[in-house]
Amino acid sequence: MIAQSRPFGQRYAFVVVAVIFLCLLIAAGLRSAPAVMMLPLEESFGWRRDVVSLAAAFGIFLYGLTGPFAAALMERIGLRRTLLASLVLMSGSTAISLLMTEPWHLLLTWGVFSGVGSGAVATVLGATIVNRWFKTNRGLVMGLMSASAATGLLVFLPLLAALAQLGGWKPVAIAIAVATACLVPLVWLLVPERPASIGMVRYGAEADDVPPVPPASQGNFLTHTLSTLRRAAGTRVFWYLFATFFICGFTTNGLVGTHLIAFCGDMGIGQVQAAGLLSLMGIFDLIGTTLSGWLTDRFDPRKLLGVYYGIRGLSLIYLPYSGFSSTSLIIFAVLYGLDWIATVPPTLRLSNEAFGDRSGPIVFGWIVAGHQVGAAAAAFFGGTMRELQGNYELAFLIAGMTAIAAACISLLINTSRPFEPEPQAA
Repeated sequence: MIAQSRPFGQRYAFVVVAVIFLCLLIAAGLRSAPAVMMLPLEESFGWRRDVVSLAAAFGIFLYGLTGPFAAALMERIGLRRTLLASLVLMSGSTAISLLMTEPWHLLLTWGVFSGVGSGAVATVLGATIVNRWFKTNRGLVMGLMSASAATGLLVFLPLLAALAQLGGWKPVAIAIAVATACLVPLVWLLVPERPASIGMVRYGAEADDVPPVPPASQGNFLTHTLSTLRRAAGTRVFWYLFATFFICGFTTNGLVGTHLIAFCGDMGIGQVQAAGLLSLMGIFDLIGTTLSGWLTDRFDPRKLLGVYYGIRGLSLIYLPYSGFSSTSLIIFAVLYGLDWIATVPPTLRLSNEAFGDRSGPIVFGWIVAGHQVGAAAAAFFGGTMRELQGNYELAFLIAGMTAIAAACISLLINTSRPFEPEPQAA
């Protein structure tokens, strides 16, 4: 039982942010693990890359699809219960994978179970925490939590790549299972349900602040989640945000996150060195995403998205022609890394402006689902293109062109038309 008092006053919100940051970081490490497991699994079991890519795609897809339901479930049964159950599922499914011998075992553990579990420990969790614990500085805090994905790459990939190189895929699975299990007591002890649970108000709010009551806290959360989607889908802004985030997922987690290490392997670059390249991206994304949050609080988020997607598209088109020298790869890592997850803070701001604080997190969950559908499509697409053509060049060129299309779509977004939320129960 959580004590009804906490130190630091309103600043305790940043303690909650720190714990959630760790949860998001570990979830990012879990979702990126198939990238370093792909070659060891191929060597251990003889499974082709498109088979491993399919399992990764399922995990990414369910990671996104779970998000909006998890956001509603957090309001219905509680954030802590939802988060703790998800962490247990993530750790358990990863540990059980140590016994796998068939491709469908990989699909079930690293695809279905870990996808559902990590789906609740994702961007929608960050959005829920930001809306629940902060009245001001939302863009900056969301930028910090979004950067946890980059930090996951920074912290985990070189370690996981070294483990894979030394001992194959099993040490990778063990490391993820243990790291996830260690989060359970931290969440239990340090994360209250909401500020009111410890006699506080949101950070930056006055003492008489009354947060909006999410309609998902009453009634059937499944019905509410789907009805929110139905009403949001009737607006043009939803589909613009969904489309841009679909492309965001297609060009990040799905293609680069899943296949860059294998692409580098095809070009004669070792796993640890390639993982180091992703870590370098992680460093610059940590900078870029945090800066993006600061910029989102001050500038037009549509123009920011246009710039981010444009830079991303040009960097992806550049990579296949870079020659894969040390200098050219560093240039790619810097350009690409600066806006890996930088799109999240402006997208969340646009979602909240269009759909309001009450419905915004669930709508944003559906937008994030679009991100993961795009990522799943790219994970499978990249593996299939590699098997069909023998290389990844065309896959990266196509991804670059879709990012430039997203830059154009971003400028069309208009959040001025009101969205009618579901009426609160009397």
